[in-house]
Amino acid sequence: MVTIVDYGMGNLRSVQKAFERVGVEAEVQRDPKAVTRASKLVLPGVGAFGMAMAHIDELQLREPLLEAVHAGTPLLGICLGLQLLFESSEELGRFEGLGLLTGAVKRFPENGLRVPHIGWNEVHRVFDHPILDGVPDREFFYFDHSYYVVPSDDGVTAGLTDYGIDFPAVVAREKVWGIQFHPEKSQTFGLQILRNFGALRC
Repeated sequence: MVTIVDYGMGNLRSVQKAFERVGVEAEVQRDPKAVTRASKLVLPGVGAFGMAMAHIDELQLREPLLEAVHAGTPLLGICLGLQLLFESSEELGRFEGLGLLTGAVKRFPENGLRVPHIGWNEVHRVFDHPILDGVPDREFFYFDHSYYVVPSDDGVTAGLTDYGIDFPAVVAREKVWGIQFHPEKSQTFGLQILRNFGALRC
């Protein structure tokens, strides 16, 4: 069972349906106790970083999330959910994240490319990782974001994408995984990533 964390922001049902398409049972929960006892957690998200963290705190989900991860529960962050794994963001101010990974979230520079970064782009594999099992190098995925993560430790970057600059599209450390693109909109190989997470042995 995968528990999708409902903090009031995100495409929860489409992520749930995508898991079900690959044979992974998934539930949507905002009960802090359900988050604490989950066997696997997914943190999706669409919207602004600061508002997302405010909702997480209002619903008293921060501590259950941290407690679960520190106890060894696998966590997958999707799009904004990936960004929330890091320490801080400069989106519309300065906001503190969950701090499960070190680094910050920054806005794409003005380099002649349109911001937000919307559409299909390729992901270059940096190192092999279970999240990328069955996914070819340089495969295309669907992105929709104006901000990107800058990890303090490049060793967490499992996949890179180029949009004027190279930025992490896939991050992984121990049982904390994150993807900047939308797997539920990325067809075959987006679903493969969800299948890989569902198959992860706890």
